[in-house]
Amino acid sequence: MDFKKLIAYQKAFDLAMSIFEISKSFLNEETYSLTDQIRRSSRSVNANLADAYRKRVFPKHFNSKLTDADAENSETNTWLDFAFACKYKSKEQHTDLSNKGIEVGKLINYMINNPEKFGVKLD
Repeated sequence: MDFKKLIAYQKAFDLAMSIFEISKSFLNEETYSLTDQIRRSSRSVNANLADAYRKRVFPKHFNSKLTDADAENSETNTWLDFAFACKYKSKEQHTDLSNKGIEVGKLINYMINNPEKFGVKLD
């Protein structure tokens, strides 16, 4: 299976792209702060999921990369809170994106708790 077929990867990718679109409307003065941070952390979830899947022959590396993905997802949620507090997005957008992030987090945690379902050989 290709890592791009993982549900967690697909949903995280969709979330990152939604964040990219919304962040286009952030103030120019946020370009090198909030805009950059939220885009980087949201994209990093996918990069870490891809790394984890490719390292699944090494259970500790698989787990490490998944916990990195989970941490980046949590960071993204924090930046979403700041974007909402700064009035860069509506309450509806905030709720929608936050809920998508929660769903991604649940999927990542499922992978952490069930590594054998993703091809990890446990000793």
